[in-house]
Amino acid sequence: MTETATAPTAPLRARAEIDLGALRANVRALRALAPDAALMAVVKSDAYGHGAVPCARAAVQAGAAWLGTATPEEALALRAAGLPGRVMCWLWTPGGPWQEAIEADIDVSVSGMWALDEVTDAARRAGRHARVQLKADTGLGRNGCQPGEDWAELVGAALRAEADGLIRITGLWSHFACADEPGHPSIALQLTRFREMLAYAEGRGVRPEVRHIANSPATLTLPEAHFDLVRTGIALYGISPSPEIGAPADFGLRPAMTLSAAVALVKHVPGGHGVSYGHHYVTPGETTLGLVPVGYADGIPRHASGTGPVLVGGKWRTVAGRVAMDQFVVDLGGDEPAAGTEAVLFGPGDRGEPTAEDWAQAAGTIAYEIVTRIGTRVPRVYVNEEQSG
Repeated sequence: MTETATAPTAPLRARAEIDLGALRANVRALRALAPDAALMAVVKSDAYGHGAVPCARAAVQAGAAWLGTATPEEALALRAAGLPGRVMCWLWTPGGPWQEAIEADIDVSVSGMWALDEVTDAARRAGRHARVQLKADTGLGRNGCQPGEDWAELVGAALRAEADGLIRITGLWSHFACADEPGHPSIALQLTRFREMLAYAEGRGVRPEVRHIANSPATLTLPEAHFDLVRTGIALYGISPSPEIGAPADFGLRPAMTLSAAVALVKHVPGGHGVSYGHHYVTPGETTLGLVPVGYADGIPRHASGTGPVLVGGKWRTVAGRVAMDQFVVDLGGDEPAAGTEAVLFGPGDRGEPTAEDWAQAAGTIAYEIVTRIGTRVPRVYVNEEQSG
């Protein structure tokens, strides 16, 4: 888990400021976009790098009815922190902590017979039923049960386990492959297949509490996919799933994370001076260089060497040369900000700073990766922790 603090107790080398007020507002905006569905706040991977427990609490305060994690360990950590209500986890491997999840009243996802066998065995040991959600592979090709004979076998076995009092089938669900690409033909095909697999299961007697397929992009753009529950991950943190869908502000969302560091050194150098490993950047003339004390060990993508944007002294700068493990350099063009001046790598963008999407473009990746990869050496500092109004 990342180090957390409500306020810095001393000047920090770097900080990821998490605006919980923005996160709560994002939850409310997303609920308004899917008014007939409950909302699951997905807080896997330490809430996409934002801090799972503080973000989960804020999301529940704002009306999230469910919390979602990938691994059972993540779900159990939420329970250990005292978070109540519905919690679901979906990434299981053989021998996982099924009994602990059952005893913690966590919904577990089952995609195949091996998992159903393990969860029913654990339910016998626990002496109570397991809350099980059956996942359908409607076309993503990752986890989930294939349609046809495999789905029929899984549904039939799950119904028998339910009749024996070992499980309660609480959900039927799936996941989109291309919902972040508006108009992609797979979207309609997956929706059709999901409805068919729902109809089969419900025709055999499954009575789920929730049916769900909508991830963040589907929540934003596909109301026909909302069903009973929408699962919002990246949008919860105020980041658009893709530029093709729109900017965060188009949906009333605001990025919750601002990543900054204190400039460690400013110095004059002559023209022709090599900068960082490999001398991929050489100063074109006499200039000043600023040292920003974060690097790829902190999650700054090395692929953004020479392209990553940083706001220093009110101006956009660009990473000069390679991003190193602990630091990188920006060419200040003769400006002389004092050591300790704030360098803002990304934030909401309303102060002129770059955004996570800008870094994603610079690194040839997606904004999900930019925020999720920020490492444990960077303290998370929470602001607007108390809910107003």
